[in-house]
Parts: sequence; structure tokens; C-alpha cells
Amino acid sequence: MGLGDNFMLRLDETVTHVLGQWDLYTTGIFAVLISVWIYTVITSRDPDAHPMLLARQAQPSPVRKEGESAVFRSHSAPHGMLLNSGLSIKDAGDSKWSRGRDGDLRDIWRRVVAGGLDREGKETGEFGKLFTVLGSEQVIEYSLPDITRQINLIGQHLKQSGGQNVAIILPNSIEFLAALFACAFYSLTPILVPYDQPIEKIIPLLKTSKADTVIAAVGSFPFDVITKSHPALKQLIWVVDEGSKHMDWDDVPKGTGGAVNVSTWQEIIQDAEPNVGTDLPPVDRTGELKKVLAFWPNGELIEYTQANLIAGIAGQLTSIPNTQRITHADLFLPVDSLSTIYPLVLTLAALYSNASVALNSVAGQTPDLRIATQGIAPTIIVATPKTLTHTHSESKIKMSSALYSIVHWFQTRALVQDGVMPVASAFSRMYDSLRPIIGTTPGKLRLIYVAEQAGVDGTPLSAETLSDLRIYTGARVIYALTAAKVAGAVTQTGLYDYRVDNGSEKYSHFGAPVTSCEIFFKDTAQHKTTDEISAGEIYAKGPAVVGEVASLGVTGKIKSDHTLALL
Repeated sequence: MGLGDNFMLRLDETVTHVLGQWDLYTTGIFAVLISVWIYTVITSRDPDAHPMLLARQAQPSPVRKEGESAVFRSHSAPHGMLLNSGLSIKDAGDSKWSRGRDGDLRDIWRRVVAGGLDREGKETGEFGKLFTVLGSEQVIEYSLPDITRQINLIGQHLKQSGGQNVAIILPNSIEFLAALFACAFYSLTPILVPYDQPIEKIIPLLKTSKADTVIAAVGSFPFDVITKSHPALKQLIWVVDEGSKHMDWDDVPKGTGGAVNVSTWQEIIQDAEPNVGTDLPPVDRTGELKKVLAFWPNGELIEYTQANLIAGIAGQLTSIPNTQRITHADLFLPVDSLSTIYPLVLTLAALYSNASVALNSVAGQTPDLRIATQGIAPTIIVATPKTLTHTHSESKIKMSSALYSIVHWFQTRALVQDGVMPVASAFSRMYDSLRPIIGTTPGKLRLIYVAEQAGVDGTPLSAETLSDLRIYTGARVIYALTAAKVAGAVTQTGLYDYRVDNGSEKYSHFGAPVTSCEIFFKDTAQHKTTDEISAGEIYAKGPAVVGEVASLGVTGKIKSDHTLALL
């Protein structure tokens, strides 16, 4: 008998033996194994980002100076190329091959009223909308021509009244944005003063910034106190809410001498002819662009050039994948105050992207996301670490059952090991009612921006907290590091970076530099750069940095995956 015959005989005997012992239990085991294999094949998903992209997230320079580390850049702005400094705006008649202008703040609003652009630079006719949210039931939509008219009339009034340095003391509102753009179009210096501060803190800020004009929410501070304490004040414009319009806010209290010209925002708009101010003024490219002044939490006054802000906006627009960028389909909501540069830069980026933008006065005043997002269904928000910590703590307490811990383990596994956002299942949907209430349409939120301020007391978020927030909210999270002298972010985590360090790091890393700046480290007494590690005092350099290069005032290091971590 040949070798082949022996093999076939043995195979026949084996199959006969197996089938001869087949019973109900064997059928059950076989069905389970086949089911698991089919489920694995059907539900398997490629990771959102290739693991190699997460393994080396920044590009170091090939050489470094003595006492300094290599210079680290985003892979989207490699060494040998210019950092991203602008919006590449092409005017009529420009070649489609030309690089285009960097732009300034006026170009942001011009893009809003002109509509969106496709990849070839042609207008699509898609326009974003602007909303003011008043409580959970009243949402006011503004027409773009109406806001353009406000920009013109307020700008003309400020210019004719001799104003130069305009302090904006307002909550997040249409008037805040209109005042900012009015200053840009009429060559005035806007000063972003934190809202809802006691008069004892406001007066030193006005003196430091040499403000001669104030635009403020009505009743936000005593008129007589500020005129006596800040004699340089020449003009005050009250922004009156609906409930206070019946009062005469133009009346100057006795004893002030009448040196301050007092008016209201609404009267300036209403007193003008309806057809006045509907067209934007012609742009003078030869004129000087005024700076935008803002205060860091420690009271330091920072003077951002418009070039800094535009570079910061460009860095945000190009630092996330094309498929996840802000578009006309998004509704953007800043939950943090616009007097802080990071949420302001993101809001301007959303406007330039023709996304719809919603504003409410409680932004920055409450840590409760439910209150901050009531009445609308945002797809993108920018929040503070304090707000997200509050949201995380509340959700973790609600979702603490033994059964949910199993569901949470599987969803965390999908994030950390598989590199994908977890999909809803029958088990996870059982806990939808306990998840954070963010907006009127659960599940619509897709992206959360949050930033840590360098040198400011606070507790950074851990990687575990960020992972939990992705699961609780169903949205991706970008965690950034900001600094006083950098417009926008210095570094930020990758959109698809869901990794957790398994307790080896107390706080999360801050990702790689954005495309508008680069970072390096200078040696300190405690931390020095070696051939194995880059560490020391963090410096940022680039078009988004005030003065082109600045220290962040904190120490940090580059991890093995080329992400930034604080020390």
C-alpha cells in the first residue's frame, strides 16, 4: 500500500472517530467558536491612526546647540520648510499657484460674509450662522448683514469719538465679536478684559492697558467709581440687555463732571439710517495693523500682533486630519470665555471655516456643561480643564455599577488597544440616560478642545480621565498646552491618540507642536538634555509666538513617542 493510501486511510479513520463521538455538547462548542470567529471578522476595524504615526509624533532637528535640545516640529511642517504663518488668502487676479497672503482679522469676517470655499478656491455659497443662546428655550439667530452693520456703525462711532484703545468687557456675545472686528476694520486697539471681575481688579487692568474707551455689559461695574479711579477714560458704551432697555443708561451721574461720553450700543445702531453701514469698508493694506491686547491669568498684559493670531488660527486649521476639520456642517460653541486667547483663536478658526457659531453669556462662568450647552446641539466645543474635570467626576459617580464597569472595560479596550472610538452596543445604550447631557441632541458632539495654561496653578488632566471622557461623551478630545506669549496652542494631542500609559504617568502628555510653532528646551540646574533625553525649560518659536521666540516659564521633556510632557 502506497504512502498516499496510508494517509487517506488515517484521515478517514480520524474523521470517522470525530464524527462518531459528536454529540450535543460538541455542537454547542463548535457553534460558539464559529460565532466568535464570525463576530471578530465582522466587527474588526482598522485603527483610526496607524501605530507608527503615534510612535513618533514630532520631528527633531538633525543638530542642536550646546545647552539646548533639538528643535521639535510637527510632521506637517517639517524642517527645511516654513512654519504655517497664515491663511494663504488669494485676492482677485492672483494666480492659483501663488502662495497667497497670510491675512489679518479683517479677512476672517470677509470670509464669513463671502461664504465657504471648495478645494479649488471657488465660493460654494455655504454660509455659517451665528446664534445667541438665552436659556434653554430662546435661541436668537443673527443675519450676517446685520452684524456687518453693527461692526461698521460701532467702528465709525469709536473712531469719530477719538477712541484708540478700546477695552471690551463683555461675556461671550455677538457684541463681543462685533466690537473686535470693528477695532480691526477701523484701526483701533482692542483690549480683552476678563468679564465678571470685581471693580478692584478691572481698574488696574484698564490703567495697565491705557484704555480710553470701554465697551461693557450694562451694570457690570459702578460708573462713578471707574470714572474717578481711571480719569483717562473718555468714552463708555453700555451693551444693554432686553430687560434693561427701558432705563436711561445715557444719563451721567452728578459729580462725574460729564467728562465721559456715555452711550449705548443699541442707540448707536438704531439712530443710524437703515441703509448705512451695510457694506464693509475698503481694506487699506498699507495701513498699520493694530495689536490685540489680552491678559494672562496672572495679570500680565500680552500684546499679540494680528500676525500672531492669524498664525495661531492657521495652526489650528491644519493640525488635525482633513476628514475631521471644522466645516460648514459644524456648530461650534466656546464654553470658555473669549477674553482668553485659546478659545478666541478657535472661534475665529470656526468663523473662517464657515461653521455656525453659538454664543452664550454663561461661558466661563459655570463648570456645568449641561447649563453651558442648553438650547443647542453643538458638534464642537472648547472647554476648560475645570469644566471637564467636573463633568468626569459627576459621570463617574453615576456610572459606577458593576455591570457598567464591564461595559467600560470593553470600550476602554477598543480605545487603547484597538485604537478606535467605541461603537454603541445594546449594553452601552442601557446607560445613555446617565451620560453627560451636552446639548439638545445626544451623540451629536464629535470634538472637544481643552487646554492647560502653562505656569497657571491647576491640576492637569490624566490620560485615564481623557479616555473616560471620550467614552462618556462619545466625542474625541484634543488636549493642548497654551502659554501667555503664544497665540492658540503650543502643542496638542493627536486627534486619534487614545493611548493610556497604564499609570506610569500621573498626567497626560500634550502631544506634538502645532504647525505654527516649534519647541526646544534649554538646560536648567535640575534638567539637562543628553543623548538619550530632551528636557529643560520649554521655549516656543515661530510666527504664532509674540516676539518670535519666548519661554513658557515651565520645564518639560520629550517622551519616547516625541510628545511633550511637563516635569
